[in-house]
Amino acid sequence: MALPTFSMRQLLEAGVHFGHHTRRWNPRMAPYLYGVRNGIHIIDLQQTVPMLYAALQQVRDVAAGGGRVLFVGTKRAASEILATSAQQCGQHFVNHRWLGGML
Repeated sequence: MALPTFSMRQLLEAGVHFGHHTRRWNPRMAPYLYGVRNGIHIIDLQQTVPMLYAALQQVRDVAAGGGRVLFVGTKRAASEILATSAQQCGQHFVNHRWLGGML
């Protein structure tokens, strides 16, 4: 199965580089941050692109081996597309509030 392709420009246009507000962050993410703009962390897409491809390869391998992938996305904007995508590939999903202890 061919992996989807994307460019850094597409990620920029989609707003993937916008992180959390600077007051809400995990210091372990510091190596992956490009900087700060208007109180928002900016994610370094030069590091994100190869890591995203590696994650896609891992998900592909799990699914190809008959494994299960759990789709998680609790934001309203992504709720419907997440559910549809998970159902299309026969996987499970959580698109509402994540409850502690669900796994």
